[in-house]
Amino acid sequence: MTSFVSILLDEVVHDFWSSFLPIFRYVVFGIVVACAIVMIITTLMQSNDSSQSLDAFTGGKQESYYSQNKGASRDNILKRITIAMAVIIFVCIILFFVSELIYGA
Repeated sequence: MTSFVSILLDEVVHDFWSSFLPIFRYVVFGIVVACAIVMIITTLMQSNDSSQSLDAFTGGKQESYYSQNKGASRDNILKRITIAMAVIIFVCIILFFVSELIYGA
């Protein structure tokens, strides 16, 4: 009797994973696409101020209220969003391929 229960339980668990993983893979792929679009938009919205990189060579660093409050600036917020999207994409791609290993086995 225990072998019948274990076979039935194994069948139910296998049916759950075989129906869950394809849906999970589509959801993860959708998250990757959405995050990639947000990452492209935030990267394009960042300013292209190359004078900050030249300050290291010329020594022309100016202390201003804007430079002291870089944490609240628009570019810093966009930079943080870009980094967060890159991390989410990395984690989702790892989950996608792990689910492929599980589903393909």
